[in-house]
Amino acid sequence: MKDFFEGIASLFEDVLFLPLDALRELQDNSWWAANGLNFVFVLIVFVAFLYWMKQLKSFDENDQEDKSVKAHSFLGKDADLE
Repeated sequence: MKDFFEGIASLFEDVLFLPLDALRELQDNSWWAANGLNFVFVLIVFVAFLYWMKQLKSFDENDQEDKSVKAHSFLGKDADLE
C-alpha cells in the first residue's frame, strides 16, 4: 500500500508539477513572462464582464425583465398583499 501512495507522490512531483516548476524558474528571469497567463485570464474576465453589461443593458432597454414585487419566488406568497 505504501508503494501505491509513493507512486501517486512521484506522479505529481515528477510529471504534473513540471509546468509549475518551469514557471518558478522563469520568475527569476522575467516577472512579466511568468505572469503572462494571469494577464490572459484578467483579459478574459474583462471581456466577459463587458459582454455581460451589454446584455443587461439590452434586456433593460427591451423591458424583458420582470420588475414586479413577486418576480422571484423567494419573496414569498404574501408579498402582493401589503
